[in-house]
Amino acid sequence: MPSPLISVVLPAYDQQNQLAACLDSLLGQSFRDVEVIVVADRSPGTPRDLVDEFAARHPQVSALHLDAAVGVGVSRNAGAARATGEYLLFLDADHLLPPDGLQALADRLSETGPVDVLQFGHTRRHNGREWPGGAEKPLAEAGPEVAGPFDRPELLGAPPLIWDRLVRRGHWEELRLAFPDGRYEEIPVVHAAMLGARRVAVLPRECVQLRRRETVHPTGSPGSSVFDIFEQYERTFALMEDQPHLYAVRDALFVRMIRHYLFVFDLAGCVTRAERPQFFHRAAEHHRRFQPPGHRKPGGREGVKFSLLAGGAYPAFEVAKLSHIARGSLTGAGRRKD
Repeated sequence: MPSPLISVVLPAYDQQNQLAACLDSLLGQSFRDVEVIVVADRSPGTPRDLVDEFAARHPQVSALHLDAAVGVGVSRNAGAARATGEYLLFLDADHLLPPDGLQALADRLSETGPVDVLQFGHTRRHNGREWPGGAEKPLAEAGPEVAGPFDRPELLGAPPLIWDRLVRRGHWEELRLAFPDGRYEEIPVVHAAMLGARRVAVLPRECVQLRRRETVHPTGSPGSSVFDIFEQYERTFALMEDQPHLYAVRDALFVRMIRHYLFVFDLAGCVTRAERPQFFHRAAEHHRRFQPPGHRKPGGREGVKFSLLAGGAYPAFEVAKLSHIARGSLTGAGRRKD
């Protein structure tokens, strides 16, 4: 039997009862050359019976059961090892695809030929409202040509999400990619896949919708915490040590890192009040350590945040934030950027 074009790897964490709808959206695709590998570990909220029911009814779906609570990263690694498709697509239970989403990806691949990474658009939906993902602008500006990542450093400035791109399975295996433990495990994997790519293409249209506001994982590995984000970015910057040819994208990765820290710091429910000083000072230390020579901070309010973080000025940062809220100019739309 020939291998499918796309293998979808889907950890079965279902804390909000969204897995069935995700699977229905995959099985309702107009494009059929796909396999769906649903990975069910022993974590709370994993509906193993539901996974088996879908696998029994649909030949495209296979269930991979793990005998321990391992978290999303290890589950994804296990699914990738089982996959037979030419390309890997990693999704979560809170994702939905439009009926022609996979067909659009297949059509784009027929235009480009084999690529190492195909990055595409996504949207977010929360409380009946919808907005585009944080990669909308760089995707729109990238153009239709296939290029290397150093020709498009702006793509490395996009949020490092594993579920808004296809990764060629051969590329995955050649680089020996694997998700590390902890939360935010996507960060070093996405960056390694991009930095190691020779051919990158984009598709500037929505192919996946995220049905939650947060960027926190469905579940991390045992013992994980919000502070894992710092170790994950350390892994990213370690990729550039002693490799001068990667310095061209260092500034884009630095800005992305700081934006990510500030986003998590401000997102309700991510960093507790007691943790805020420690999180801020860890972020400030990374700002000092990883800032590239000649870096120019962004303008406007974002630039003020960068400056306060660079100086480790935690009290001033909190005062500035409270003053901004008091003026009524901190909008909900500003918090939705990923």
